[in-house]
Amino acid sequence: MNQPPLTRRIGLLQATAINMIDMVGIGPFVVLSVVAQLMQGPWFLYAWLAGAFLSFTDAMIWSELGATYPLAGGSYNFLKESYGPRWGKLTSFLYVWQTLIQAPLVIASAAIGFAQYAGYIFPMSTIAGKCVSGGVVVLIIVLLFRKIETIGKISVLLWAGVIITMVWIIASGIGYGHFMAPVANMNTGLHFNHAFAATLGFASVKTVYCYLGYYNVCHLGGEITQPEKNIPRSMFISIACIAVLYLLLNISVSSVLPLSTIQNSKFVVSEFIRTTHGEAAAKVVTVLILWVAFASVFSATLGYSRVPFAAAQDGAFFKVFAKVHPTRHFPYVSLLVLGATAFVFSLLFRIESVINAILAVRIVTQFLAQAVGLLLLHKKNGRSFFKWRMPWFPVPVIVAIIIWIAIFCSTGLHMIASGLLVIIAGVTVFLIKAKANKEWPFLPR
Repeated sequence: MNQPPLTRRIGLLQATAINMIDMVGIGPFVVLSVVAQLMQGPWFLYAWLAGAFLSFTDAMIWSELGATYPLAGGSYNFLKESYGPRWGKLTSFLYVWQTLIQAPLVIASAAIGFAQYAGYIFPMSTIAGKCVSGGVVVLIIVLLFRKIETIGKISVLLWAGVIITMVWIIASGIGYGHFMAPVANMNTGLHFNHAFAATLGFASVKTVYCYLGYYNVCHLGGEITQPEKNIPRSMFISIACIAVLYLLLNISVSSVLPLSTIQNSKFVVSEFIRTTHGEAAAKVVTVLILWVAFASVFSATLGYSRVPFAAAQDGAFFKVFAKVHPTRHFPYVSLLVLGATAFVFSLLFRIESVINAILAVRIVTQFLAQAVGLLLLHKKNGRSFFKWRMPWFPVPVIVAIIIWIAIFCSTGLHMIASGLLVIIAGVTVFLIKAKANKEWPFLPR
């Protein structure tokens, strides 16, 4: 029985909105204090600049691959094509394998952050917080159970809430009177040495997490109109806008609150608005922050649900994931499985541990693998093969590889071991599957 095809209905505006609401989740509002704690000085803005630089550089890799292979599943297709008919089977399988773990972690992290920030308005017990985070995941699944054009309209609405929230926070800092002071003082007492580089690495793990999602449009490649243009444009527009918003957000908060308050606050933005506008306004901005967190879960779940679907359609994953809803035309089995796993994770974990785990699991099997794979594709097919071509190739690719390795090392030994364990488990499952089906590397002589 043939499955109904995905339809290309998402334009540049909707694609950009989907990227941006995935990027601006609860992350910047929770991570702001953590980064300030790690950096221990006014130079914490450098960590946000480092995250933006890596995102721009890595987006060039995603743009070449996404514009050339605009299919559902994103990285699954990129890795399969990059490493050829043999090793491509293994690398693409490992990506889908880790997606079943890290995608629910991403969704759960936003849901957990939602429940944490809701505590500013409604103080709650640990159990009540878990109920809230789990309820957020369930509601997201309900909203995504519909046609893609409807989802595009919902994305734009959620995106508007994100922009309104960020603009209000930034305007509050500007109006308070000392807006540029953090920029003027960001080098005060700073020494560019090995200790600063190491600290910047640890802090950048957190800021990079806040930028993740700029590539979400690639997972929806089979549903994007004019993908060779809209996929790269939506990514670079998203990163540029979010980088400016993140920097202005941090400058606004640090221009009003002392560094010690920022470092020790669980609700730093709410306390910032309470200082500038009073308690009632602080509760309103907290509600808007919850809107932003909800929007992020919505976008992330939408994009990731297409990954197991694409692999299953290709015959490289369990067939049940290839099922498309007969009337609403979306991969509902993939959506339900990822949502159920995220629901469980939202009940089990804390947001601090989830952030490091997300990056440790993904860097090797996705970001590094794609960068190396792009170099292999260039060698095999030549530069003219690509629908979009990055400037100064291959410098951005090499720079991205070096930075991703540094970020991976900065996640900590425990998370590095966990990431490698996921890879080993994936290779084991792949070999068992290949032997049972008499596939490479167990082809009959």
